[in-house]
Amino acid sequence: MNIGEAARASGVTAKMIRHYESIGLVKEARRSDAGYRVYGEHDVRVLQFIHRGRALGFSLEQIRSLLALWEDKGRASADVRALAQSHIEELNHKIAEMEAMRRTLETLAASCHGDARSDCPILDDLAAH
Repeated sequence: MNIGEAARASGVTAKMIRHYESIGLVKEARRSDAGYRVYGEHDVRVLQFIHRGRALGFSLEQIRSLLALWEDKGRASADVRALAQSHIEELNHKIAEMEAMRRTLETLAASCHGDARSDCPILDDLAAH
């Protein structure tokens, strides 16, 4: 299949497929005699794997590690679990940061009159930091 078909089948845009090839996350596609990229079913499965990993918030480097583990049939599942646990900790940290942001914004929004007055505690807070 060509890059457009691989993109549709995997959920990864053609632009991102080319990017993943350029950074070595996926191997360069075979080329037709006319020079067009040609993808097989395994290539699409790899792209689907990357797409799902990105949807779960894994970084490209984490996905690179997960791909290596996925392709290594002799891997220990403990290695995969450790990577996932590390990502969960990162997500929990980000969630805590976002909850703190939400609380701050809720407080600022509640203190704003929201009328025709020009004074605004939200803008004042942004300007003060």
